[in-house]
Parts: sequence; C-alpha cells; structure tokens
Amino acid sequence: MSFRARYLPILFWSVITAAFIGPGTVTTCATAGARHGYALLWSLVFSTVACLVLQEAAGRLAIVSGHDLGRAIGISFRGGASRFLAILLVIGAVLVGCAAYEAGNILGAVSGVALGMALPPSVVTLAIGAVAGLLLWFGSTGAVARLMGAVVALMGVAFLVVAVRVAPAISGLVAGALLPSWPDGSGVLILGLVGTTVVPYNLFLGSALARGRTLSDLRLGLGVAIPLGGLISMAILVVGSTVDGPFGFAALGAALAARLGLWGAPFFAFGLFAAGFTSAITAPLAAALTARSLFAGAAGDWSERSWRYRAVWGAVLSSGLAFGLSGVKPIPAILIAQAMNGLLLPFIGGFLLLLLNDRRLVGEGEMNGKVANTLMGTVLALTVLLGLWRGLGAAAAALGFAVPAPSTLLPPAMALGAVCIIAVAAAARRRRRG
Repeated sequence: MSFRARYLPILFWSVITAAFIGPGTVTTCATAGARHGYALLWSLVFSTVACLVLQEAAGRLAIVSGHDLGRAIGISFRGGASRFLAILLVIGAVLVGCAAYEAGNILGAVSGVALGMALPPSVVTLAIGAVAGLLLWFGSTGAVARLMGAVVALMGVAFLVVAVRVAPAISGLVAGALLPSWPDGSGVLILGLVGTTVVPYNLFLGSALARGRTLSDLRLGLGVAIPLGGLISMAILVVGSTVDGPFGFAALGAALAARLGLWGAPFFAFGLFAAGFTSAITAPLAAALTARSLFAGAAGDWSERSWRYRAVWGAVLSSGLAFGLSGVKPIPAILIAQAMNGLLLPFIGGFLLLLLNDRRLVGEGEMNGKVANTLMGTVLALTVLLGLWRGLGAAAAALGFAVPAPSTLLPPAMALGAVCIIAVAAAARRRRRG
C-alpha cells in the first residue's frame, strides 16, 4: 500500500476532529480541569469511545445504504405520524443544537479577539456575523475553513506540548480516566464534555462525507482522527488544571504563556478566534445540509442558492448573533450550549441504531451484528442515563426546586433510561424482521 493510500483517509476524516475542537471544547475541557482537576477525565474517555462508535455507524449507514443519515431517516420513517415525529426530533437534536453551538462559536471568537485587541464586543460580533454570512451566501467557505482549521490544529498541538510539560502524575491521570466520579457541581460539565465531543450535527456531516467511500478507509481514518481529537481534549483539561484562581480565557492564555513563552498567550487568542470563526461557518452550514437531506424532494427547491437553504443557515447564524449582542457572559453560555447537545445526543443515537437494524433500508447482510448492536446499545444506554441523571437535577434547579443529591436522582434516571432502551430495542427487533 502506498503512502498516499495509507494516510489520505486519516487526513480526510480529520475533518471530524477539527469540527469538534472548537471554543466549546476548549472552554468545557479547561473549565473541567480548573474546577475538578483530573476527576472528569473519564467523561472524555467515554465520549471519545462514543464518538468513534457513533461516527463509524453514521458513515457505515451511508456506505451500505447509499443514503446519508438525514435522507435515511426520511426514507425509513414513511408514515405520517412517525415521519412527523422523527423529523421533529431531528430538528430539535440538530437544528436547535446547531443554534446553541453557534452562540458559543461567536462568543468564543469574540473572546479570542478581546484577548488581543480592545475593540467593542458588539462591533466584533457584527463583523464576524457579516463575514460569515457573506461566505455562506457566496459559497466561499472551504478555503477559509481549511486555513482556520490549520490554526486550530496547531493550537491543539500547543496544548499537547504544554500538557506533557506539566508532567502530571500518571496515577492521577489513570484514576481520573478509569474511575467515574461526579464532584459537586459537575453535572453540567459532564454533559458538556460528552456534548462537545460527540456533536450531533457531526454525525450528519460524517454520514454525508462517507458516501462513495469504503468501509476500510472509513474505519482507518476515524480510528486515528477521533482518538487524536480525544487526546487533545484531555490535554486541554490537563492544562486547565494548572490555572490559578478563577477560570477565564485570559488565565488559560497565561498558563500557556508560562510554558511556551511570551508568544503562547497571543497564539491562544488567535487560535480561540480561529476556532470560533471556523465553527461559526460550519454550524449554520451543517444545519442547512441536514435540513436539505431531510426535506429535499418533498418541499421544493433545496439548492444552495434557494431561499429555503439560505433561510436555515441564516436562522442559525442570526441566533448566534443575537446571543453575541445580548451581553451574556461567554463561558457560562458556552458550557450550557455543550450540555444541551449532550442532552440531545441520545435521540440521534437511537435513530442510528434503528436505521442500522432496518432490513428494508440496509439489506439483510448489512444490518448490525451482535457486536455492533452491543457497542451502540451500550453507548446509547449510557448517554441516556447521563442525560436523564444530570438533566433531572438541572430541571429541578431551573424550576426553583432544591436540587436532590446525585445518589437520590440515580434510581429514577436508571428506571426511565431502562424504559427508553427497552422501547428502542423492541423497535429495532421489529425492523430486523422486516
């Protein structure tokens, strides 16, 4: 096998890693390290494995069926009520998720600029929105995304270098990575660490990219790119644990500068801007592509120049601008956005499991085997449990009730989770029978 044939799939599928290493990942991972040390590393280990399992499933679905994830959902759920419910859930899990991400993307980009230049945040927000809107309107996003993606990749390498220089205790890393714990106040962070790694819209993006590819290339590319992305996320958490005092972007830049030299802080500022700006283009684009895959052929023109397509990415971009101009504090807003995606993830995971057990869609010989169903079922069960467990506490707090102890919430979360998993398993069994 030639060098090109061996490594090209890795480079191609690194787009998935680049898509989830954004301001949300930097903020969530560094905050987890600053607040809880290495205690939440296990969340990143789990979410990296979950990302690999679900991204492989989304890509394999497109390869064996010839349809990307959005189109497969539209084909598989043909009935009136079931189709309406499926599309409603996808819109909630992807389009709303993209809008939440967009808020964090723009806030992150603005924060990066603020670290380097004293410009009014509202002016920077409008400038970012205007440039992103023009690039999306004229379809000139590719070159900018590749350039900014290279900067983000270099920032990831910088975090890896600093994490090594920190020389963390191996025993602490192993304990944090393998022994699940949930320190007080870590609920949103745990969900955020999952939601910032296993990004729902990335499953649609990866599925669309997989069409015309081979399974061997898919598995080779994802098998290298996603663990590397998880390693970078863990490095960010380790660097975050070195921050003295309250966490903030300036404090994180100072931690990098202390070990990389004076250029560390401005490089981080530009990297944070690049990550936010690139993702500010990617999230609206992913929302529009998902909507097109769901509705194309059933609701008129969905070409890139159509008003429907532009209305979707315009709505997502506008939501991000609204948050950017509202004056909300960036770090809490970004953390909440990542946690929201962690809550929405089980819906897409459930759809994937059903579709890969659908005899009519993928064929007799291409349905999930026992190993694939076990892996996907385990990931789905754990994401449902985490979502319900931490979500129940968040809901109680939002409604003004006293938040019960985690040990009190675990039994009802497990019971509700078991009901959900049994329902999905029964539906998958019916689809296998045709």
